[in-house]
Amino acid sequence: MGNRRMISKTVTQTHRFLRLPLEAQALYFHLIQNCDDDGVVEAFPILRMIGANEDNLGLLVIKQFVKPLNDEMVYFVVDFHEQNTVRKDRYVPSIYKELLEENTDETAGKPLVNQTTTTGCPNISKDNTSKYNLSKFNSREDETSENSQISSSAADSQSDFNIFEYYQERIGPIDGYQMEKLKGYIDFDKLEIMLVKRAIDRAADNSKRGFGYINSILRAWAQNGIHTVAQQDEEQRKFDERKSFDDDRPVKFGPACSKY
Repeated sequence: MGNRRMISKTVTQTHRFLRLPLEAQALYFHLIQNCDDDGVVEAFPILRMIGANEDNLGLLVIKQFVKPLNDEMVYFVVDFHEQNTVRKDRYVPSIYKELLEENTDETAGKPLVNQTTTTGCPNISKDNTSKYNLSKFNSREDETSENSQISSSAADSQSDFNIFEYYQERIGPIDGYQMEKLKGYIDFDKLEIMLVKRAIDRAADNSKRGFGYINSILRAWAQNGIHTVAQQDEEQRKFDERKSFDDDRPVKFGPACSKY
């Protein structure tokens, strides 16, 4: 692994990046500095080293600067290869090469993390979790994959939609900790159930079968005051507009910065 990494202004001097909190920006710099030659980095030691809050990592995920590869905080820096070119005679393959390859479209639908058998599964019967049901599933929710459309159609045919049952349909077995975390987002952070469903769909559609990916999405939404599907739609629309604008417009500098 090289000791030097390049950081391009086409990434770090965009409107999308500069709107990040300073702590999240600093975390990104440290992550890319510690990437291997395939752009993969173990984020946990970096968080400990610089004392960064894990919420900033979740924010980088939501803003699509990094992508989680498993539940052990191994991440891929999305723009790594745009900013860095490694000579063939110096290239050292990542120890997570197989994990990175599993994360491609060629293996869509395959879980990235082996699901362990859950013993003592929580009771998610309708009587026990009725407050987390929707009286009628909203079939107008936009879906981005054939799998999610099939699952949504199945849910739409039922009179009640239970978020925990839906999690098990799309992701896998749910344990007590995961169930309590989802309850917390709904009860304390006031995220509507349909927004939690969207996070589950986003994870499943990207072959992310681990709870950590869903948790990162929901934590970032709660932190940014996004509580409804409508608010997330608006946030995504603004993000797409900013990204399109940043991609089309060259970065301009004032006279004081021109020599740099």
